[in-house]
Amino acid sequence: MSLLVVGSVAIDDIETPFGKAVNVLGGSAVYIAVAASYFTPNVRLVGIVGGDYPQEAINFLKERHIDLEGLEIVKDGKTFHWTGRYHHDLNNRDTLALNLNVFEKFNPKIPESYKKSKYICLGNIDPVLQRRVLEQVEKPKLVVGDTMNFWIDTKRDELIKTFPMFDAFILNDSEARLLTNEPNLLRAARKIRAMGAKTLIIKKGEHGALLFHEDQVFSAPAYPLEDIFDPTGAGDTFAAGFTAWLVKTDDLSYENFKRAVIYGSAMASFCVEKVSVDGLRDLTYLKIQDRFRAFKELSRFEE
Repeated sequence: MSLLVVGSVAIDDIETPFGKAVNVLGGSAVYIAVAASYFTPNVRLVGIVGGDYPQEAINFLKERHIDLEGLEIVKDGKTFHWTGRYHHDLNNRDTLALNLNVFEKFNPKIPESYKKSKYICLGNIDPVLQRRVLEQVEKPKLVVGDTMNFWIDTKRDELIKTFPMFDAFILNDSEARLLTNEPNLLRAARKIRAMGAKTLIIKKGEHGALLFHEDQVFSAPAYPLEDIFDPTGAGDTFAAGFTAWLVKTDDLSYENFKRAVIYGSAMASFCVEKVSVDGLRDLTYLKIQDRFRAFKELSRFEE
């Protein structure tokens, strides 16, 4: 099964209480595509970069067998560049610099060979662009969408207009509260699903995630980590693990959705252990399975 990934491709400068990293790989499409590549060999990336995008980054994506036909390279332009600093608890961050560069005029063009992709994961880009992507593809089996607080603040109506096009929608707890003006997550989830989101996942960071599907609710644990170096991309890798497990199994049952949430949490736990995508570079499917089993043990108990 094929997975189409559309989102940002960026270069990041990151500062945490534990160190700094300059000119490292970033962007939602990169995190999603790299994490998903451990589950399926047929990942297709659509994004835009400038001529300054490192060749070693292109080589790395190709080594992960990610199809880059949809990556637009503007040779005389510069790549989207984000600089951020995380607070001590790593739950909050400050954007120190944001240079959209070529990403400012990003208009996703889906190659002909991508248009029949059965699974689609849309990173946290403008909801108008998310709809443009979906208008170019032919009857996908599953569409997973993500967002961020910026789009909730600036394009709330456009985001809500896009909800019915998603089969599964992912956001974090603060975004759910911002979108609904509702402090209680169960009430917030009910409001978001009433807006058209069929299946909803609310991420709660170090407190796990909630899955809302039809009339059922599943609470997934978070993996206890002693060393969290860089939370950048954790949400994207969660979306990747969730979606890619469904691609791998081609099973959209509620029970498999629950497994997919755990795989999403597992991939996010690997991501935060190192800077940028480094936590995803040397994984194996066996390591991922081991952590999946560790997640299962966290919530297992006898009556």
